[in-house]
Amino acid sequence: MSLRSWLAATMGVLTLVTLAAAALLIVLTSVLDRSAATLGVAFGGIRVSEELEVGLLAHDRMVREGPVKVPRGPGGLSRFELEASLYRQMGELRRIASTEAERQRLDAVREDVDVYFSAQWDPVRAEQEAGPALDAALSGLEQVSSINVERARVARSEAERWNNMADSVGVVLCGLLLLGVLVVSVLLRRVALQPLRDISQSMRRFGAGRRRARAPEAGPTELRDMARTFNEMANSLAHQQEQQLAFLAGVAHELRNPLSALKLSTALSDRSRAQLTPERMDRTLSLVGRQVERLDRMVGDLLDATRIEAGRLELRPEVRDARELAREVVELYRSGDTGHGLRLSLPDVSVPVRADPARLEQVLHNLISNALKYSPAGSTVEVSVRREQDTAVLCVTDQGIGISEEEMRLLFAPFQRAGNARQRAPGVGLGLSVARRIVEGHGGSIDVTSQPGHGSVFCVRLAVATEAARHVEEDAGLTSPEDTLH
Repeated sequence: MSLRSWLAATMGVLTLVTLAAAALLIVLTSVLDRSAATLGVAFGGIRVSEELEVGLLAHDRMVREGPVKVPRGPGGLSRFELEASLYRQMGELRRIASTEAERQRLDAVREDVDVYFSAQWDPVRAEQEAGPALDAALSGLEQVSSINVERARVARSEAERWNNMADSVGVVLCGLLLLGVLVVSVLLRRVALQPLRDISQSMRRFGAGRRRARAPEAGPTELRDMARTFNEMANSLAHQQEQQLAFLAGVAHELRNPLSALKLSTALSDRSRAQLTPERMDRTLSLVGRQVERLDRMVGDLLDATRIEAGRLELRPEVRDARELAREVVELYRSGDTGHGLRLSLPDVSVPVRADPARLEQVLHNLISNALKYSPAGSTVEVSVRREQDTAVLCVTDQGIGISEEEMRLLFAPFQRAGNARQRAPGVGLGLSVARRIVEGHGGSIDVTSQPGHGSVFCVRLAVATEAARHVEEDAGLTSPEDTLH
């Protein structure tokens, strides 16, 4: 599981708990608001009912004792004003009634009040109907008050029940939230922080020189990828270190051989100076020359590899005919005794390229030298130049030992030499690496086609300088303004 998914799931759970608490708070607020409204209406109904009872009793007193003794009712109202006020209060009580039973009860009370008021104007009816009607109205108002009291009690009970439930659920949600935070903290420490700490410690140990230190690939996907990347980097650095050590050992060995030959040649010359013939002197000087040339080539490859790694390889491109460059290199090898045949295949028309002639000759030298070293004596090495549309192709074909597919993958890597190559010829494995970087610095490419035992074909591909083709044909020595490529 990835760290992002884990954090998303954790935040989702905590968000759900928070939303549940918020929803509970909203529901509780709504219930309490509804209960408060119900209580307000119930209390209003009880108040108005009691005021109606008081008003009716005051009206009955005014009627019985006469306006002389009781000239005004509650609030200083006259009899007619009191009756109008009682009707208004009954209308208000009817308006705030919330149940059908309460409204029917109030309608009955109004009928009883109508009977009571109308009976007061007839002495006969006043004695027979006024008292029962008043008692019925007061009894109905008591029932209305009871209904409102019961409604207030129910609303209060519901509010208390929701409040208790909210308290319980709130406590549970708080517990879940605290438990979730605790679990998230523990899991975060185990799932993310501990693997991250292990990776940090492994990096610190590796930086302190313990090259075998590796990070455990545990925890979320991101941390496993980070640990895997670090381990791959550590393995790569360890492999590079092994390669460097092997390279230093190879360089020391390769330098020792020509130095031993030079030392031996010098010692023989000193001991047998009296018997030193011109023929022997020529052989000794030839041996010294070959060893010095070998040392110079090795040192040159080392310097070029160092410049390439530092990004300071300087190229001074000129527009030159690739045929002339190939001819000059081949003629140089033909002038010596290589023990091989050299065949040069060139087209009839020029193949202009924009390149550093010295560096391109260095590449051809390296390819031809390798072809001669790894080919049997008496075989033929072919150097060809051709043009394929807008590409100049310079190929070196030999009849040597060939290269397997497995060895070909590391052919252009620095300090790498195939098994057969190490047995057939000395070297430190830098020539092809330097050649490839030089060609790539020109914007070209170098590839190889080979089979073990059937020779190899190395081809350098560069862009044709089409804009300068006509000038090259007119003046092969024409060069472009010097610039430097890094």
